[in-house]
Amino acid sequence: MKNFFAFFSVLFVLTSCGNGKEDPVVVANSSGNINNLSVIMENDLWTGEVGEAVRRHLAAPVDGLPQEEPLFSLSQMPPEAYQGFARKNRIFLHIQKGQEPAIKMADNAYARPQKGIFITGENNEQIISLIEENAEKIISTFKRTELTEQQRRIKKSLKSDEKLEEQLGVSLKFPTAYRYAKETDDFFWIRKDIPTGSMEILVYEVPRHVIEKDTNIVGNIIEMRDSIGQTHIPGRVDGSYMVTESAYAPYLFESQIDGKFAWESKGIWEVRGDFMGGPFINYAVLDEENDRYVVLEGFAFSPSARKRENMMELEAILKSAEIK
Repeated sequence: MKNFFAFFSVLFVLTSCGNGKEDPVVVANSSGNINNLSVIMENDLWTGEVGEAVRRHLAAPVDGLPQEEPLFSLSQMPPEAYQGFARKNRIFLHIQKGQEPAIKMADNAYARPQKGIFITGENNEQIISLIEENAEKIISTFKRTELTEQQRRIKKSLKSDEKLEEQLGVSLKFPTAYRYAKETDDFFWIRKDIPTGSMEILVYEVPRHVIEKDTNIVGNIIEMRDSIGQTHIPGRVDGSYMVTESAYAPYLFESQIDGKFAWESKGIWEVRGDFMGGPFINYAVLDEENDRYVVLEGFAFSPSARKRENMMELEAILKSAEIK
């Protein structure tokens, strides 16, 4: 048996009986909260080993959060209930037993924009095998869809980034709810108040050697963050400032921003000398032309509240960056 991961788009058309012309069906707008995933499968599959495989991957904890929160909030329903408004959710996973093993994608099958993934197998073992083999692709596909939706929402009301472009050569799309809290020639601190705390964005530049001075990239990023925190990000208590949580090393990944190589790190920040902390996401973007790294960071302070959506918004903003 050869498993495969095929991509296809589903397009529905209506044929007019009167003139023989084909008119596209008007597809409804999709809906749903960010990171809410509809899972369509029979109830007995959901409560058994197939459902366990789905939850193990798609409800796994998000990297870099202080409390465990799932990648996606899963809402399961049997196929007969997947009708009407339920079909408008932006992302869905459809699993069916009794057919040849396959995994396929559908764009805008029932609403627009929408991303669906169909998995079929003759038995539980085949379905679980497909989930295990393609979990990373499934997760990244759904996450890209949600990031795109988050960026679409952000673009509805944008704050001017003219100052960033003038000083740092960086364009960034962020909502008018944010404000400039601190500005220098090479450092910007941008903030938004939320009911449970605040969301923060930092944009600055460092010489290339700051991150590449040796092979300990994550250590160099921590040193850089702590230096910036001591210089620019004071806490509530005199003499306190933001640093990287020392008890947990940040996650480090290779990424891209604006087509440029970037080091992506996720971890926990704290305030030295005060009881404050929360998650951060940091992109150190290599700007070879100017022999520098442009650093884009988002962090949230929201004690006793969930932070997955806060960090998703910050990630969407940072990934909109263009480096001139």
